[in-house]
Amino acid sequence: MRRGAGIRGRRAVCALLAAMSLVVSGCGLNVNAALPFDVGPGSIRPVPELEGVEITVGSKDFTENTILAYITQLALKAAGAKPIDFTNITGSNGARAALENGQIDLMWEYTGTGWLSYLGYDQPLPTEQEQYDAVREADLERNGIVWLPYSEVNNTYGFATTEEYANKHGLRTMTEVTDFLKRNPQEAVFCVDTEFANRPDGLPGVRETYGFPTTTTKTFGSGAIYAAVVNGTCNFGEVFTTDGRIAGLRLRVMEDDKKFFPQYNAALTLREDFHRRYPEIAEIIAPITEELDNTEIIELNKQVDVDGRDAAEVARDWLVAKGFITAG
Repeated sequence: MRRGAGIRGRRAVCALLAAMSLVVSGCGLNVNAALPFDVGPGSIRPVPELEGVEITVGSKDFTENTILAYITQLALKAAGAKPIDFTNITGSNGARAALENGQIDLMWEYTGTGWLSYLGYDQPLPTEQEQYDAVREADLERNGIVWLPYSEVNNTYGFATTEEYANKHGLRTMTEVTDFLKRNPQEAVFCVDTEFANRPDGLPGVRETYGFPTTTTKTFGSGAIYAAVVNGTCNFGEVFTTDGRIAGLRLRVMEDDKKFFPQYNAALTLREDFHRRYPEIAEIIAPITEELDNTEIIELNKQVDVDGRDAAEVARDWLVAKGFITAG
C-alpha cells in the first residue's frame, strides 16, 4: 500500500501533535512525546544522510516490542535522526496497517506473525532461517515490506517449569519431559490458556508430536500461568519464551527439540520505498540485531515487567552498556 496525499497530510498532523503528547483518535495511534534523553554517538556514529530526518518508530502494545522500538529510536537519535515515538499501537493488525499506510516508518515484527497472520499461510516452516527467508521474500513481493536480518530473539511458545523442579528431575528438553511423564504420569499436570488448550498448533498438536501424557489440564489467563507454575498448581505451564517473568520467577523453558512451535524471530521491518531512501538505517541496526538474543531480551523484559523500570530507560541503559551510544 502506497502513501497518497491524504496519508501524508494526516501523518503531518500526527507528527505535529506528537510533541504535545496527545492521543490522536484520527490517527488511531498513541502519539507520544519525543524521548527525553540526550544521547550521543558510541560505536554508532553520526550519519550525514540521516541528520535531522524525522523517522517514526512504532511498536505493538507489549513490553518486548516497545523495548525494541526504544532501542531503535535511541540508536537513530545517536546517528543524528529525529525519531518520533509511536509505541503501544493496539494489536498486531493495527500496527501492521500503520506501517503499510505510512503512519509509521519502522516496526519490529516477528517472522511467524508475518507468515501466518499477514501472509495467510497455515503451516510454519521448521527452522529460523527457512521461516525468515520465506516471509522476507513473500512480504516484499506482495506488500512492499522489507525485513532486515533477523535477530536470535525468538518469542515463540514453550513449556516452563521451576528451576527446582527441572533440576530435581533432570529436565531440559521436551523429549526428556515426555520420557519423565511416561514413567510418572501423575506428574503430568499442565496449565495453559483456553485458546492454547484447543488449537491444533497448541496443546493438542504438541502433545501428538512428543507423545507425552496430560493427566490434568488446567486453564488460566496467560498471565496467571506463571504464578500457577511457581506455586505448584501445575508442574508445567504454557509460556512465551522471552517473557521477563521467566527470569524473575526462576523458571526454565523446556527446549522444543522437535521444533513443533513456529519460529517467531524478531526483525526490523520497513516499507521498500523508505528503505531505498534511507539504506543507512540497515547499517545502524545490523550490529544491534546481532547482539540481541533470548537471554538479553528476557533480562530487559524482566527489568520492565518484574522490576518496574521504564522501558525507554531500560533500552537506553542497554545501548550504553553495549557501547552503541553514550548517555548525554
